[in-house]
Amino acid sequence: MKELNAVITGIAAYVPEDILTNEDISKLVDTSDEWITTRVGIKERRILKGKGKGVSYMGSKAVAKLLEKTNTKPEEIDVLIFATSTPDHMFPSAASMVAESNNIKNAFCFDMQAACSGFIFGLEMASSFIKSNKYKKIVLVAGDKMSSVTNYSDRNTAPLFGDAAGAVLLEPTEENLGIIDAILRTDGVGYSYLQMKAGGSKHPATHETIDKKEHAVHQEGKVVFKYAVSSMADISEEIVQKNNLSIDDIDWFVPHQANKRIIDAAQNRLSIPKEKVMVNIQKYGNTSAATIPLCLWEWEKSLKKGDNIILAAFGAGFSWGSVYLKWGYDGEQAE
Repeated sequence: MKELNAVITGIAAYVPEDILTNEDISKLVDTSDEWITTRVGIKERRILKGKGKGVSYMGSKAVAKLLEKTNTKPEEIDVLIFATSTPDHMFPSAASMVAESNNIKNAFCFDMQAACSGFIFGLEMASSFIKSNKYKKIVLVAGDKMSSVTNYSDRNTAPLFGDAAGAVLLEPTEENLGIIDAILRTDGVGYSYLQMKAGGSKHPATHETIDKKEHAVHQEGKVVFKYAVSSMADISEEIVQKNNLSIDDIDWFVPHQANKRIIDAAQNRLSIPKEKVMVNIQKYGNTSAATIPLCLWEWEKSLKKGDNIILAAFGAGFSWGSVYLKWGYDGEQAE
């Protein structure tokens, strides 16, 4: 038997209807559309509204679309992984809630947390499950309700984040398709520069932590920017060289959508033409683990079977990495 690869056979996403524009943000903090657009390249972001709606709501919607689109029955799913930093609860897992809402009963389900790198870390995990030849159909969900951990009185972070979820179906193939290689890294040096200070077991919620707004994203932008640019560019270049790819061989570069300047810097370092770089940060902002599947979902109809795609992400931890995948189907045939 030939070695198995894990290939993406379908993709779906959910973005909330409510839009928060830069003009709306400027009414909350001292900023402007020009400042936000120039600094990070974001014009608007989607916000999940409604009492009792957490990230599992968006994940459930994305998975429901995915199952319908791929004609997959819930009972066929073996594993469901949810990459998120904003689960509905500390426990149970958001994955279990997504499974229940979609009548998925034969799978084992769990959450994983690698911040903005969650989707590419999840791909490597799903790939290993597939290669074991024990699991045939794996759903990887990646999403965050970042509005729930955003301090809208902090002008440095308020404009950055939005809400969304994406989901992919991975299946085994003997073809030279799917997840070909991955290089993933973590360096705890980033602990203090990008974190949510309170809410975990080290600093449980108290009146003081709430008053100090420590249950929201804390980011030291200059330091994070420096690490993100070098890490995403270096690791993408490493995976390209490791797999003997030329720039002409690469059909698409899909970077994490955190900041347009970071995307541009990584693209310039790799010398990849702009027309090969997926960018939708202007519409959705930084949706954390959801940004890369959101791009793939939007560009699906432009993707062709065998396309060489380089994914790259950077997030808290610091966590970062790059995945080389060959697309598994002609997107124009997708419903």
